[in-house]
Amino acid sequence: MQSPDLQQLCTLVLERGLVSEDQIKNVLIKESAQRQRLVKEKQKTRGQGQHRVEVTPAELLASFQLQIQGEKKKVLSAERIAKLLAEVAGLKYKKIDPLKLDMKQITSILSRPFARRHSVLALGLDSGVLQVAVADPFDVELMENLRRITGHGIAPVVSSKADIQRVITEIYGFRSSVKAAAQTMDGGVDLGNLEQLVRLKAVDELEATDKHVVNAVEYMLHYAFDQRASDIHIEPKREHSQVRVRIDGILHNVTTLPKVVHAAVISRIKMLARMDIAEKRRPQGGRIKTGKGDQETELRVSTLPVAFGEKIVIRIFDPTLLMQDLASLGFYPREYKLFESLISRPNGMILVTGPTGSGKTTTLYSALKYLAGPDVNIVSIEDPVEMVVEEFNQVSVSPKIGITFGAALRTILRQDPDIIMVGEVRDSETAGNAVQAALTGHMVFATLHTSDSGSAVGRMHDLGVEPFLLSSTLLAIVAQRLARTICQHCKQKTFLTPDQINTLHMKMPEGSTKKLPIYFGEGCPACRGTGYFGRVALYEMLPINDKIIRLINNKADTKEIMKVARLDGMMTLREVAIKKLAQGVTTFEEVVRVTTD
Repeated sequence: MQSPDLQQLCTLVLERGLVSEDQIKNVLIKESAQRQRLVKEKQKTRGQGQHRVEVTPAELLASFQLQIQGEKKKVLSAERIAKLLAEVAGLKYKKIDPLKLDMKQITSILSRPFARRHSVLALGLDSGVLQVAVADPFDVELMENLRRITGHGIAPVVSSKADIQRVITEIYGFRSSVKAAAQTMDGGVDLGNLEQLVRLKAVDELEATDKHVVNAVEYMLHYAFDQRASDIHIEPKREHSQVRVRIDGILHNVTTLPKVVHAAVISRIKMLARMDIAEKRRPQGGRIKTGKGDQETELRVSTLPVAFGEKIVIRIFDPTLLMQDLASLGFYPREYKLFESLISRPNGMILVTGPTGSGKTTTLYSALKYLAGPDVNIVSIEDPVEMVVEEFNQVSVSPKIGITFGAALRTILRQDPDIIMVGEVRDSETAGNAVQAALTGHMVFATLHTSDSGSAVGRMHDLGVEPFLLSSTLLAIVAQRLARTICQHCKQKTFLTPDQINTLHMKMPEGSTKKLPIYFGEGCPACRGTGYFGRVALYEMLPINDKIIRLINNKADTKEIMKVARLDGMMTLREVAIKKLAQGVTTFEEVVRVTTD
């Protein structure tokens, strides 16, 4: 069979009941105008003088975004069309996961011009057979050319053209930039001057320049953004440099860099972050504000001298994730109403507790954003400032020049604040000043590193806060964790085993044979085989009522406070996690991983 033209492709989707005849008629009427529009868009993106612009029938049909019959909110996408073509050709469809590819191997098999021109990507070589992803499974000439060029047997799978071209740009662009940088290291690299706001070039712009280290760094940032990464780690080893990214809280290996390129890449990032590139023996911190498309993204950069050189970590702060509507944070209705009413109080203190990476910053920023307005003076003290927000007055802690949490808090009280956010209560001075601020008519938000809400009371006592002062200012304690959520594309049903029920300390009625349904992710291309996609916050909220006040004044221990709070209706972190498990949001393994008894 030859590659289907638009008419034949429309017939295929119509025969399978994906769309209606009226939709197809509309496509054929508007075909010419739509094709011209797509060509102009591609020319605008790639610039004049680039390779010839082509629009395939699949791209053209997908651009109409036709509603699929019988499937709510689903459109006939390029991916769905690629699956259909794979089915007709008797081949498998594959969603390409860049994290699973060996960059060095695949870029050595096919040249970038050939791969781009034919929309083909080498996925891996196994026992003399080369697996390739193609957009057109009916291109017999391409298959013959691949056998001749590579000298291997060819095992084709089908992927959408957009996916193939995107991965070609990311992988070939990054590898070629790194390779060229390695070859020019002896002659030095012109790193250029930088502005505070760094605009990332489009990937097609990157290909047209020869600033190889600059390009390699920007390809890496584009790659991390596309993969929803929260952190990028560049780690020097004995023979090479390892690049890893953190997605949904888990680190993934991406690629390796030649040892000779590592220092130049680190220097480029340090310049972007306005750090001292000559200082390699001491840790440094900096930040980059960059834009991809219409969205600005904050990057926080940290360097650390390790055995084989400087390690650098780039933390990515997506404003859409860092500041959310309160309703979308993950509170259950009772906790949401309680939290909303408490943060709207004119004065008092709310403590948010949890380990590093548990989402405390998102909760606090979202609460401050909810309260922000022209009539409110919000001041935050952070170490360092996580993300610059115009509505807040943000102070960065710098002990070298005497700006500690405690000292900054003393000064802020003379700045007529309405709401104060303390990034972390870590010493008695900060704890005392925070309580005094709450006593003198300010609303104070602060974080602590404790395992649960009840432990925060004992921690404040340990920091020297008198019980009667704490009980008269504290409004609530919120403990939180982040649990990975099940991928909706490969979600499967199962049941809790007796051992799992015992692990969760769940009580079942004697003689009960009822099975408790739960869900898990089998693993698919959308979730990179992990079974998880995204994360959800788990909240344990302890409101301070008269019973808790008496316990605080009597210096009751954590167990007693938690017992009384639970009798008053508080759900512990473990109980909230089990509720999410029963609702099919997360898995048994995640419940055990992120919560304690």
